[in-house]
Amino acid sequence: MQTNPEPLGPVDADTLATGASRSEEDVHTSAPSRRFTPPCFIGDIEVWAPAANAVVLVTDSSDTDGSPMTRVSDSPGWWRVDAEGGADSGAPSESDTGRRYGFRILSDDTDDDAPVRPDPRSVRQPDGVHDMSALHVVDESIWTDDGWRGRSILGAIIYELHVGTFTPTGTLDAAIDKLDHLVDLGVDFVELMPVNAFNGDVGWGYDGVDWFAVQESYGGPDALARFVDACHARGIGVVLDVVYNHLGPSGNYLPEYGPYLSDGATSWGAGLNLAGPDSDTVRDYIISNALRWLRDFHIDALRLDAVHALNDHRAVHLLEELAAETDSLAAELGRPLSLIAESDLNDPRLIWPRDRAGFGLTAQWDDDIHHAIHTLISGERQGYYADFGSYGALAKVLRGGFFHDGTYSSFRRRHHGRPIPTDEIPAAALLAYTCNHDQIGNRAIGDRPSAYLDAGQLAIKAALVLLSPFTPMLFMGEEWAASTPFQFFTSHPEPELGRATAEGRKAEFAEHGWDSAEIPDPQSPQTFADSKLDWSEPDTGVHARVLEFYRALIELRKTRNAFADSSFASVDVEYDEQAGWFAMHRGDQTVVAVIGAEPTTVPIPLEPALSWTDVDISDDGLHSGGHNVIVGTRVR
Repeated sequence: MQTNPEPLGPVDADTLATGASRSEEDVHTSAPSRRFTPPCFIGDIEVWAPAANAVVLVTDSSDTDGSPMTRVSDSPGWWRVDAEGGADSGAPSESDTGRRYGFRILSDDTDDDAPVRPDPRSVRQPDGVHDMSALHVVDESIWTDDGWRGRSILGAIIYELHVGTFTPTGTLDAAIDKLDHLVDLGVDFVELMPVNAFNGDVGWGYDGVDWFAVQESYGGPDALARFVDACHARGIGVVLDVVYNHLGPSGNYLPEYGPYLSDGATSWGAGLNLAGPDSDTVRDYIISNALRWLRDFHIDALRLDAVHALNDHRAVHLLEELAAETDSLAAELGRPLSLIAESDLNDPRLIWPRDRAGFGLTAQWDDDIHHAIHTLISGERQGYYADFGSYGALAKVLRGGFFHDGTYSSFRRRHHGRPIPTDEIPAAALLAYTCNHDQIGNRAIGDRPSAYLDAGQLAIKAALVLLSPFTPMLFMGEEWAASTPFQFFTSHPEPELGRATAEGRKAEFAEHGWDSAEIPDPQSPQTFADSKLDWSEPDTGVHARVLEFYRALIELRKTRNAFADSSFASVDVEYDEQAGWFAMHRGDQTVVAVIGAEPTTVPIPLEPALSWTDVDISDDGLHSGGHNVIVGTRVR
């Protein structure tokens, strides 16, 4: 019989660390020695191709044969331009920004037909992920944020957005024009879905293949710099979503250069070689990429996609190593830098300190909070929602963070998770949300909660998230109950890949009873167009009222001291399932959610500060209609 795992604590953590705490210095001794600096000149270019017999550098001004590169004697597997003058190595008086280049990787002396491939560390792909790379250095005159000292991610209001569908034109420069809307809302951080270069012009970004380059259809690297600078000018930090567990299906030329990939597969394809032969350089590839975003683009935090898919069995996990490097960079830059994990492991070791055998990340997404709120309000119970949907499940996640903390998961058909040491880890280390890109876009038709819940139910979900002790995250358009869907869309130029993607999507949902004719074609331009926000909505009808309610909730969170307490101990709950109400107490403040559709009486004396619909107050409590939420100060 399986017993539930014990929560992490001082004794347990020390045991995991074999009786000794690792110092920061110990972790750094295993860190890679190479760090990436974008080359300014053709003569500065280097590439790692350990299995190659020869490497030829081809530039936009070279002949078809290109120029042979030479091995770097003190760095196994690395090649550089011949110092005696090959491949335009004489440095011009100014940067070679814009110059195109690529490599031909020769496995033997007769391999004359090897195609020209882009640089694995390309910082710009102006003609797409299959074509030559371009030298580029971000224009330093863009930056005006010398006074930006950063801010903590913990307890902040985060706003997730997809660049391509956030505005009609779908660029980073266009997104700047909407930042004042976020300031008025009370947003502290913008979280960008991945902007690394991917195949095609539109997509979610999780199938990126050139990790160091910014997607050209979004505006390229200088546009990202302008966006970050504009955010900082308004007091908003920037979180960037990065994907280190797999690469996209088209444009991934890394295997031609070296053993970047492992034999193990993820749900999306081959994983990265994190622990096999030559994995030091692969890990350096990942860590260098992360530090480049934080250092060169002034990003404040990284959201690490699906870290449960990182297959790393080395003594020092990649995440631990990355966290140590990030903390060192933060000290160097003099501003806080954060790492946020997406994980379905329900493992608090991700956010447990490194000197106590944890990975030392700043925070992690918590789907259990979403599931507990969503199922109770919506009534949905399919798939991984099966174990949720009760008042007790909501109470458990509000007080403990995880619902599955060693309990049996019927969806996984096994026990799952581990308890959070709630007396030592703050609740703010968990991100809570009413929805996100996954919870909308991975539904069959990409429908938002606003498509199947009424406004009162949306208000309940918002209040439970925004006034919780967790770090709240909104998904773009949620704040005005946007009517537009957020669907899964791609733009693979290869017809066969496009067909396979569309057919796979339809087959996946057909297994769950959906009519395949109802599933949007991800390759259709209309699917992408339908997913764009409609910015005429926020000022009209119920959309305007929902937006004002969100603003009021955020104002309460930021002005009432009880909501600033990020400890699990700051939460108490009570509920009456039969009467259809649930109360979350935060110090002297209480959030009452009338879950049921029928009028009810809540026997809690309260001075309301905010409610979705009006309530009557009497000696026996609050008299409310159904689907309502009331926030106020408890009367003693």
